[in-house]
Amino acid sequence: GDGPGITLLPSGCVPRIPTSSFQSPCHVWLPVTLPSRDEPSPVILLTCGDPAGIGPEIAVQAWSEAAPHAAARLRVVGDARLLAAVLGRRRGLMAPPLTVIDAADPRPSRPDELLIIEPAGKRIDPAEVPDATISAAGGRAAAEAVLTAWAAVREGTASAVVTGPLNKEALHAAGYNVPGHTELLARACGLADDAASMMLWLPAVGGGGLGVVHATLHEPLQTAIARLSTAGIEAAGRRLHGVLERLLGRPPRIAVAALNPHGGEGGLFGDEEPRLVAPAVQALAAAGLDVVGPLPADTLFLRASRGEFDGVVALYHDQGHIPVKLLGMHRAVNITLGLPFVRTSVAHGTGFDIVGRGLADATSMLAAIAAAGRLVQAPQFTAASGPASAHRDR
Repeated sequence: GDGPGITLLPSGCVPRIPTSSFQSPCHVWLPVTLPSRDEPSPVILLTCGDPAGIGPEIAVQAWSEAAPHAAARLRVVGDARLLAAVLGRRRGLMAPPLTVIDAADPRPSRPDELLIIEPAGKRIDPAEVPDATISAAGGRAAAEAVLTAWAAVREGTASAVVTGPLNKEALHAAGYNVPGHTELLARACGLADDAASMMLWLPAVGGGGLGVVHATLHEPLQTAIARLSTAGIEAAGRRLHGVLERLLGRPPRIAVAALNPHGGEGGLFGDEEPRLVAPAVQALAAAGLDVVGPLPADTLFLRASRGEFDGVVALYHDQGHIPVKLLGMHRAVNITLGLPFVRTSVAHGTGFDIVGRGLADATSMLAAIAAAGRLVQAPQFTAASGPASAHRDR
């Protein structure tokens, strides 16, 4: 079918998740502090990730909901011609007309008009980005969008960035030698890769939720274990405490996972617990954090899912990702800790296997938008203690 129309202008509440079952589907929004009439709502930029995946579909689905626009001014960052072509290929997807605007345009957003901020530079031929296919053009589109969004935040025309899923192989094919969004943005900010941490946030009914931060991230498991350090675990715990304190409005209860089965069984299954993990827990406790560990991971996440803990420090990628995605993959939010601005993301991948089939679920994108809005407007949200020190003077 025909794609949405494009208008060219001068260019340049959290989902409720029942605590008894994090997997229960729901699209109800918890209250988000709305700006006063005299205070403009924050500008939140959305990127679609790899346009060959489901990112454009979930972005349009989220845009069509009224609730996000009541709390923020939304814009999608991307190549308008490419996005229109991609949306036109997705059968059954009702996309609103696209209007290209300048990054400094102050207008409010609304569900019936999709506002686009385009990256500078050469446009991408839509034919170079076939659906559900890894391509250098798709990787380039994803990277250029997120870097343009970061530049807008840096220049003061936006408050937060919410990213769709990208494909890491496509990113590499486009010449970006980074493991993913987290490291791409860290380097764009002039930071080392390990200066930023990934937290998966699973909101719960009535407020609260579960946050899981990772002491290591996108690397082979063998490398992650070899690189694990007391300092890294402690840093992850401090970042987790800072963001949860703002999401919850109180000091969080944190647990640190053990690395080895049964917590190492007193050294029988490895010495990482007494040698690396316990000293980090002791340092966090000495700093005044409410923290325990190391605790065996096989029972820790069960206890956390029942509300005993607000946050968990996982020691490697799958240790944290698997339980959160089992509890509520489509409702989880990825929040980057340690950047100088707010960045949230969906907690799922590009979904190449369901592209254009009407199966894409925008719940995680909606939750990511809501989390970004809450963090930007959170009381006492500062560069020293936030997940990404948002600029509050927008």
